[in-house]
Amino acid sequence: MRLLLVEDNHSLADVLQPTLGRGGFVVDWVADLADARAALALAAYDAVILDLSLPDGDGLELLRDIRAENRPTPVLILSARDRIEDRIRGLNFGADDYLPKPFDVGELQARLHALLRRPPVVVASTRGIGNLVVDEVTQEAEVDGKRLDLTRRERTLLCLLARRAGKAVARAAIDSALFGFDAEVGPNALEVCVHRLRRRLKEAGATVSIQTERNIGYVLSADEAP
Repeated sequence: MRLLLVEDNHSLADVLQPTLGRGGFVVDWVADLADARAALALAAYDAVILDLSLPDGDGLELLRDIRAENRPTPVLILSARDRIEDRIRGLNFGADDYLPKPFDVGELQARLHALLRRPPVVVASTRGIGNLVVDEVTQEAEVDGKRLDLTRRERTLLCLLARRAGKAVARAAIDSALFGFDAEVGPNALEVCVHRLRRRLKEAGATVSIQTERNIGYVLSADEAP
């Protein structure tokens, strides 16, 4: 079973990764919200372990996005915020469980297994924007029923934008999703990929557009009817 660990404490992550690995989990670790969003755009996870106090924001922002996108992925909050008010707030935001720090690793594993024993929730994998339909599972896209011939990175970019259609997706999240956290790429690699995807959508007659949000990122939206 594959887990996403969102935790900025490197020492704790260094302990949890091998410990949970010995318990039968494959653990991907990221240390901030941008990389967490990128990881969720790239892979399907059985559960997310989520810290709240992260370098680039509050983990509740990520939780809110996950639930707004109707993702059924179980989320276990693992946080030093141990007041009852914090626990209630986290659960009300959509967390499936809340374990305050400090904690026992055995209890964490038991709680994860309990979450994963719950029957899965089936949600639609396709998203429609204008005459564009994107399947997040296969990463295939169609315009008016005709399949778009896209590269792997173009498919990933389109899925990432479609998942948050109408809302800006941060450049950092897109960069991580397309090029990896450590890959060396040119400074204009993202702009080139966006340009090519725009051209493919236009050539296919898609009634959507990719807009640039200055100093933020990109947003995919349906074109306004004439």
